[in-house]
Amino acid sequence: MRVSGSDLRLLQVFDAVVRGGGYAGAEAELNIGQSTISNHMTALEERIGFTLCQRGRGGFRLTERGRAVHEAARRLGGALGDFAGDIAALKGELRGELRVAILDSVASDPRNRLSEVVRAFGRIAPEVRLTLVQERPQDIQPKVAEGLYHCGIGSHRSRVEGIDYRTLYEESHGLYCGDAHPFFGRPDAELTDEALAEAPYVHRGYWREEDGMRRIRWRIEATVQQIEPELMLIRSGRYVGFLPHHAAEADVAAGRLRQIRPDDIGYLCLFELYTPRARRGSDVLSAFLASVDETWR
Repeated sequence: MRVSGSDLRLLQVFDAVVRGGGYAGAEAELNIGQSTISNHMTALEERIGFTLCQRGRGGFRLTERGRAVHEAARRLGGALGDFAGDIAALKGELRGELRVAILDSVASDPRNRLSEVVRAFGRIAPEVRLTLVQERPQDIQPKVAEGLYHCGIGSHRSRVEGIDYRTLYEESHGLYCGDAHPFFGRPDAELTDEALAEAPYVHRGYWREEDGMRRIRWRIEATVQQIEPELMLIRSGRYVGFLPHHAAEADVAAGRLRQIRPDDIGYLCLFELYTPRARRGSDVLSAFLASVDETWR
């Protein structure tokens, strides 16, 4: 398949449909009607030669091939953006797009200085379009390695081949329960390892084991992939679970949460900047990394 300009437009429509969860979700972004979107999707499927998504009364759903095409389309779009940025760089200009992946629930952490980095980057690269996307911890490194993002900021135990790492800061976590939980009013001395092991526990699915707490065999009765859903479950009073202190601070101050055994239960997450090792760094990425070094030193 030789990709033409009209094909690129069809792929842009497809990307908007996937991100919007269907035709209705893409309508406002594309500023075209659902019937036109449907025609574009039909044309793309005829051009490619197979079905990309199922749509109908059961809702919108990507096929397995459709997911693969969407990932390839995202890589192609990123490469085209990088090409435009490289051409601008040859003219001595910083233009194009910078795609950065981050984790959820980091804005309240005073040690996270990304806002200051963006401010500094804006002063030296005001014409660059910044795309900041929230991803799951386990997805950031592979997508940086694949080129879907120019860089990412995250924390994860495992490391991916082909990624360079820069240490940024540490995030501290503690064990919490809500004000409706039976543990809320009990002294820490009564909340032994054995008592904690009996309590329903909410687990973050991307951690195999919370560091420093392997001695407790947690009774996992709920699993989440982000901090905010975990916070809601702990607030319910049904579960205990680990939270970053900055995410729990407001609830603790309001009396909605209580930290359990702060002197001996908790762990640290190391936040790092991920950049691809094998790919040639663009001038735009170099400018962003310079802003990181200027701010996070």
